[in-house]
Amino acid sequence: MRIMGIDPGIATVGFGVIDSEKNRLKLVSTGVIETPAHTSLSSRLDRIYDDTQELISTFSPDVVSVEELFFKKNITTGISVAHGRGVLLLACYKAGVQIFEYTPMQVKQAVVGYGLAEKKQVIYMVTSILNMKSPPKPDDAADALALAICHARSTTSLIYKNGGDDPCSTT
Repeated sequence: MRIMGIDPGIATVGFGVIDSEKNRLKLVSTGVIETPAHTSLSSRLDRIYDDTQELISTFSPDVVSVEELFFKKNITTGISVAHGRGVLLLACYKAGVQIFEYTPMQVKQAVVGYGLAEKKQVIYMVTSILNMKSPPKPDDAADALALAICHARSTTSLIYKNGGDDPCSTT
């Protein structure tokens, strides 16, 4: 299964593409979509939409894993990120790619084993899990790879295999 993780943003959108087969994960590509500062929101959204469609066309993911929004303090930044996230979801939907959404805590739990892990721990584990020679940069790309890994690990759980109806993952 080819999984594309996307870390939503407006100035920088992280993406990471991995292949997952029989519990083995392989890095395909990672990077960012950047939009120029001091340009209109509409122009930035257009760029994000077009670049996301190009990534989907280039890598042909089976699924996309996107981070759910989490607001800490700055609601203004959160609103612009929400605009970017909406465009990302639309581009994936229009391309016919199935979308899965995960909270930051779910991603950290799946990658590090601790839902309150620090960013440096997530980056370390992403680098280790994907056998990378150096940590992915910038952080947005590392976050996108963590999202892809999270989905890969979620699909191997018994809950996922049983259709999600069984509340016990040990049966």
